[in-house]
Amino acid sequence: MKILPANIDHVAELAKLFDAYRVFYRKKSDLQGAIQFLYERLKNQESKVYVALDIQTTKIVGFAQLYPIFSSTRMARLWLLNDLYVDPEFRGKGISKQLLDRAKELAVLTRAAGLSLETEKSNEIGNNLYLKTDFILEEDHNFYFWLNPSFDS
Repeated sequence: MKILPANIDHVAELAKLFDAYRVFYRKKSDLQGAIQFLYERLKNQESKVYVALDIQTTKIVGFAQLYPIFSSTRMARLWLLNDLYVDPEFRGKGISKQLLDRAKELAVLTRAAGLSLETEKSNEIGNNLYLKTDFILEEDHNFYFWLNPSFDS
């Protein structure tokens, strides 16, 4: 397995996994929308995307997407690990851990204070993975979200 930064040339293949990731989170499949979204993020350098490339098949089998954010109290950059997904056929092979390790390298290289992520409480595999890879569960904070009523998702 090889972990490498995604570029525009990866978008068409990556979008298939990205679409599957969205469907996993109960969103309607939208492959064209996935292509456009990923293309814009990469073209505009608005996110960092790492892909897991199976060396034998040269197929993209997983990805992680991170967005830069900032902590006012730390006066430092953070990275939001917004998306992490591995093709179900390739799970259980340590690919998620390799993608997380690459995300941690990004944080170190950019002198970021750390990585932040959110996952559903019902995501047992993800929750176990994050604890095993040195992430700390923040139980002392409330997480709130305001949903724009005019946004159609």
